[in-house]
Amino acid sequence: MPKRSTLLPSKGELRILQILWQLNQATVEDVVSAYKSWRKPNYKTTQTLLRIMEEKGFISHFNRGRVFVFVPLVNREEIGRSTVRELLKDTFGGSPAELLVNLIEGMTIKEQELDELEHIIKTYRGKTRAAK
Repeated sequence: MPKRSTLLPSKGELRILQILWQLNQATVEDVVSAYKSWRKPNYKTTQTLLRIMEEKGFISHFNRGRVFVFVPLVNREEIGRSTVRELLKDTFGGSPAELLVNLIEGMTIKEQELDELEHIIKTYRGKTRAAK
């Protein structure tokens, strides 16, 4: 089995993880029912995705009677960090500054969010200086 930290979930797997993070645990039926769109995914397809996700180490299951109940083994922060690391490496040559410039220039960011980003950077800078 590949190391979980080197794998990223597909879009479909990520959607299922979001449902599991919201519900904490779910059956296949729970996952299918949690989709808000008019076009709910196929039960068997969802079941297959859950099995693949378990093989990848993203989720696990336990039995509740005759039903499998799935639980996430990864959290939002882990997946978010891994996704950003891969994006940074693959798209921005490993440069956090280039990623941030593209983020800021590529979309409208509210003044409050810019203040929040500035605060996060100042806090991080203070922590790294204190650790030296």
